[in-house]
Order: sequence, then structure tokens, then C-alpha cells
Amino acid sequence: MSVEIKVPTLGESVTTATVAKWLKKAGDAVAADEPIVELETDKVSVEVSAPQAGVLGAEVAKEGDEVEVGALLTTLEPGAAGAKPAAAAAAAAPAEKKEAPKAAAPAATPSAPKDAAAIDAAAALPAARKLMTENNLSADQVGKGSGLNGRITKGDVQTFLSQPPVAQQQAAPKPPRNDDPREERVKMTRLRRTIARRLKDAQNTAAILTTFNEVDLSAAMELRAEYQDFFVKKHGVKLGYMSIFSRAVIAALKEFPAINAEIDGEDVIYRDFVNLGIAVGGPNGLVVPVIRDADKLGFAQIEKTIAGFGKAAREGTLKIDDLSGGTFSITNGGIYGSLLSTPILNAPQSGILGMHSIQERPVAVKGQVVIRPMMYIALSYDHRIVDGKEAVSFLVRIKQNVEDPRRLLIDV
Repeated sequence: MSVEIKVPTLGESVTTATVAKWLKKAGDAVAADEPIVELETDKVSVEVSAPQAGVLGAEVAKEGDEVEVGALLTTLEPGAAGAKPAAAAAAAAPAEKKEAPKAAAPAATPSAPKDAAAIDAAAALPAARKLMTENNLSADQVGKGSGLNGRITKGDVQTFLSQPPVAQQQAAPKPPRNDDPREERVKMTRLRRTIARRLKDAQNTAAILTTFNEVDLSAAMELRAEYQDFFVKKHGVKLGYMSIFSRAVIAALKEFPAINAEIDGEDVIYRDFVNLGIAVGGPNGLVVPVIRDADKLGFAQIEKTIAGFGKAAREGTLKIDDLSGGTFSITNGGIYGSLLSTPILNAPQSGILGMHSIQERPVAVKGQVVIRPMMYIALSYDHRIVDGKEAVSFLVRIKQNVEDPRRLLIDV
């Protein structure tokens, strides 16, 4: 009996994926646990493997199709690699000429024009079509999609719905753009499309404000210089600024819980734990893996976890669970040379801290001008749930914790 291979559960809040690449074709013999198709989700790429040895059937979903969790991808004829099953052989073999049926065909009649539902069905993928029906939208309103052959994806519909009502009313299919011969047109990856949609959704949903401060890193540098060798010898990882800032953030979140909360409809969800998102760069763009229960971890554990995330991001081995469930995020644009920026919220979180480059600058200390290693820091927050006083006080507390790391040891 053939085995159905379906889209697996993709993680928290992820309901669809795009068929990125078939690694095996219909009629191919595969071994147990051998990858057969690669799916691209909103966050990471996922390989679907054969549950047992056998021969693949026809591809139900084609490359570029958007598929929902539980949707059928293909079938597998169990057993050792041998003769192709009939369905796979038929899919893989070239079409043969068949005799025309002898029964007389009915006389051709003029085809009726397709109704709107039929047009939408052809222009939109299943998940998008369902969302369009729920919101009483047509394909003409949404416009050309970003899927294969211009088909509308669920993300296209969500982007349309996130626009102000006036923009939705004015939305109309744009005429084809005349590309310059010196230009190159490259299709956006699913990850990049998702990043664009989510950032726009965050702007349209949250009331985002940013407050700034600066931190003197003299004490943190002295701490690292004094204990670095001992730290590496004991823990096998360097003491970096990220763990110092992470612990400073965690301590401040306990004092200002609204910044660790989120809005759900008309309710506010407060938490007595911290799942800390740390932005890291990968080959496909910026991702934000999550250190779970970071409030229970020490400096060394945080450093090891961050190092592991960085390695996994570079190698493309991050799992979906690594990227979900964050309650607050930190992003360090300083590693790329950024002096100052306004980080954008990672919805539905209510706050994100931006770190920047360390520069020696003249500052006034006790009436004297001295040169100190300084960093600008920025907190973007959702003003719907976080008041300005709370946001400013939270950032000041981070500044105090970093400028005097001893505060983190005695919890003051």
C-alpha cells in the first residue's frame, strides 16, 4: 500500500510553506530518511524525508506552490528499489499516443465566460483563496501575486489587508514595468517577502516609538580584560558584550514587565519568564533565534547559546523552534559599523534593544573631559502598552547595569 507524504507541522504560528525544490523525482528509488523535497517557510528551510524505503509517486505539489500543513506532497510505494509503481511510471514516462475514443464527441458549444470564483481559483493558491473568501476579496483587488507565474499567495493577501482602507480601494493592477537592458530582475525569496510583510505589519499595527541613550563601556571592558582568561579556561567560550547586555536587559525586564508583555486583542499578556531573541546574520538574511528562559541562565550559558545560534545561522541549520516564542529582542548593528539606528519591533513583541558601534569619545566626568569607550543604545517600543516614562526608565536601567556590572551580581 502506498504511503502518503504530507507537509509536516512547521512550528508555532507557521501554517504554510512553499515547495522550494524537489530533491527526488517521480519514479526515483529512495532510502528511509532520505530527503525528498525542500520546503521554504516564513522563517527557515525544511527538508521532508522519506519515512521508509521505496519508490516515489507523482509530485502533487510543484516547485513554487504554496502548501498548507497536512497537504499531500507525493506518495511512496514501500519496498526495496525495484520496478516503478504504475502512477510513478506514468508520471515519469513520456506520453504515448492513444487511439481516439470511438464514441462520438458532443458538438462543441461556445464556452461560457469564467465567473469571478473560477478566475480567483486560477489566480490564487489555496491558502490565499481561503483568506480572500473570508475577507470578500477578488483577485483583481489584490493584484498580481508573488507566487509562481504570478499566482497570489497568502502573504500577498495579508499584505493587502494590512494596507489602510484608502490604499486598498485605490489598489489596482499596475502596468508591466519596462525593464532597462542593464537591469536584472530577480524574484524575492520567501524569506525576504515574509520579512517585508512582517515589518510592514508591525508598522501598521503597533504604535512604534524609539528612545535613545548612551553607555560608557569602561567598566565592562575592565571586567572582560580582568576575567577573560579565567572565563575561557573554565567555560570554553569568551566573555562578550552580548551576555553583559543580555543580563542587563533581563534584570530591567523584571522591573518593567510591560516591556516583556504583548497585546492579544483587548488583553495584555504578562510573563514571569524571558525568552530573549538575539538577531544574527545568515546567508538568507537576518534571523532572530530565541534563548529560552534566558532569565535562568548565567553569562557563560548565554554566550554558548549565542555562539551556537551564530554557527547554525551560517550553516543554515536553524530549526523552526529556534525562531519562535521570543518575548523581547536584541539586535547589534554595531558589528556592521552602525553608529545609531531605530530598530523595528519583532511583532508581537513590545520592545527591542538596538546596540551600536563602540567609539572613543570625549565625555564630561565629574567636571573633567575624558576619553571613554561609548555606545549609543536605542529602545523601540509599542506605545500602546508601554508608556514613555517606562521606556525611558527601562533604557536608563540597562545603562546603569552595563556601566556597573556589579549591580547584576547583587540584583540592585
